[in-house]
Amino acid sequence: MGANTSQVSDLSESQSIRTLIGPESISENEPFWNQLISFTFTSPTCSADAKLLEEAVVPFAKTLIENNPRSGNFGALVRVFLGRTKELKISTECQDQLFIWQAHNALFLVRCLLKVFIREMSEGELHLQFSYQARAPGTYESNSEDLLEELICNLVHLIVEVPLLDITYNILFEAVTTLLVLLSYQLFQKDILREGLIYQCLTRGRCLTLTSRLVKTLLYNFIRQEKCPPPAHLFQTQADGGGLLYGLASGVASGLWSVFTLGGAGSKSGVDQEQNPLPLSNQSLLLLLVLANLTDGPDCPNPYKQAVTCFKNTQDTSSIPSPQPHTFQINFNSLYTALCEQQRSDQATLLLYTLLHQNPNMKTYMLSRTDMENLVMPILEILYHVEERNSHHVYMALIILLILTEDDTFNRSIHEVMLKNISWYTERALTEISLGSLLILVVIRTIQFNMTRTRDKYLHTNCLAALANMSAQFRCLHQYAAQRIISLFALLSKKHNKVLEQATQSLQRPLGADDNAALPDYAQDLSVIEEVIRMLLEIINSCLCNSLHHNPNLVYALLYKRELFEQFRSHPCFQDIMQNLDTVIGFFSQRLEQAGTDLSVERVQEVIKKGAVALPKDRLKKFPELKFKYVEEDQPEDFFIPYVWSLVFNSAVGLYWNSQGIELFSMDSP
Repeated sequence: MGANTSQVSDLSESQSIRTLIGPESISENEPFWNQLISFTFTSPTCSADAKLLEEAVVPFAKTLIENNPRSGNFGALVRVFLGRTKELKISTECQDQLFIWQAHNALFLVRCLLKVFIREMSEGELHLQFSYQARAPGTYESNSEDLLEELICNLVHLIVEVPLLDITYNILFEAVTTLLVLLSYQLFQKDILREGLIYQCLTRGRCLTLTSRLVKTLLYNFIRQEKCPPPAHLFQTQADGGGLLYGLASGVASGLWSVFTLGGAGSKSGVDQEQNPLPLSNQSLLLLLVLANLTDGPDCPNPYKQAVTCFKNTQDTSSIPSPQPHTFQINFNSLYTALCEQQRSDQATLLLYTLLHQNPNMKTYMLSRTDMENLVMPILEILYHVEERNSHHVYMALIILLILTEDDTFNRSIHEVMLKNISWYTERALTEISLGSLLILVVIRTIQFNMTRTRDKYLHTNCLAALANMSAQFRCLHQYAAQRIISLFALLSKKHNKVLEQATQSLQRPLGADDNAALPDYAQDLSVIEEVIRMLLEIINSCLCNSLHHNPNLVYALLYKRELFEQFRSHPCFQDIMQNLDTVIGFFSQRLEQAGTDLSVERVQEVIKKGAVALPKDRLKKFPELKFKYVEEDQPEDFFIPYVWSLVFNSAVGLYWNSQGIELFSMDSP
């Protein structure tokens, strides 16, 4: 690299890079370093460009691994970066763009090399690469500072201390990205990492006191959604016509530089930049999720998880000190708005899940909002497009709904919010519908999709649990929502009959040569279907017992398809729950007979509304309240750590990993 505008293709011809990776040691005070880090390079934001960069860096990094024990040049490069970070905050205040730019370039080189080192060696061997000094081959100073820890602490300090401005955007992005790279050892391990040098540096060492500030800064980076600054904001030409770089720094010539941007103007990745115009926001969120999902140590809980679970609203004026360590305050309104706007990404949905499940302050705040539709609608849209989403994203969206439906106030209020013309709901024009009815429609659609495609019992259970939690509070169900509830029952009934028929036929099959062939487990299939039917009947029953007079459309749909329920009257699994449905169907059928024949739809609805008021409540048998609570599985890290790293693998801006050697998850993971 050095004093030039650089591209990936320039790497192999760069004399500065060859000197860096060569066997000769270079003193930290030599002008070489100033020249090395005076380059302008369009950092990749798309995976194709990141792949090109990675492939170009690998051979240089491998050469450096061989020569570094003699030269100590990697440690010298890290020290050159650390030397510049000490004055970074002052440089920002003084608008010293050159200094920030060079510090950024030094860190960019460190990060590119580290990424290859981590793939090629163990943590212990990496630690040695930091320790080598310029001396006899293979020796190192055992009493020297721990340069790896120094780098990690400096990166954390940089992120929390340096303000986010146009001139600091790129170095802050690089600091966040370098921490992600340092933690990426997990990608190459099948088992969950529970210890390690980098883990200890971040959770126990000098970084511990900065835990809450780091979590807060990463959250604010996510909240602010700052776009990558345009080139005009960096290295602007001075009014007298001379460039800012004129006469400064050895090896730097005025006018040579195009601006360092993240896939900025004129770069091939410009299109990608538009698709992901928020690299710092995205990368900060990924780092936050990785840190929050680190495992607890044997004698110390994960401090980042503690910080995520206990932070408070800036509006919270209570003077009671928090008993939890690492607590801080953040603007809940801003965080809520960002969460509503960003739900199309897996990582934003995972953050929402994490806060709802683990931070009671944030959960209480969200449930108190009067504009819950802004949060719920994007979640419903994820579920509506279930075919296009990965299974983990769908699970997270469903669990969020389940957690929300644990709250009765939420279940009541969603039926009071009226929506018009939902553009993404294309199966039927819904000119006006309540948020509650739309939620029911989307959840039922998810169940039906699951029945025909994935047949995942876990997904069924969560869908039905959310409907069950809502059922006692169903209000003024849209006629289409009421129809879909009964249609789902019809589908289940049909499936039940089909499996029953198959089971009967298999028992009657004559003995033959293929007796040893594996038979489908019809008994288990039947048991699962009957469990789902039972649950749906309980949901209908709960609505009839608690809010029949509020739901004439459900009674209408029930009467219209009453023959569906005949076969389950005498079934031992459903006899008790069928009593109430029989009572309701019998009561309203009688009133309709009394009203005459050839009744119009309007007249039938009128009879139902009057009948709903007249039906004595003691005629319906009481059942225990339907309530389900989400409980995280034992050892949740076995699910969440691979999931989070699959998001880093697929979504981190400007980072590419070759899929060979990835052990943590299979490559068809989300």
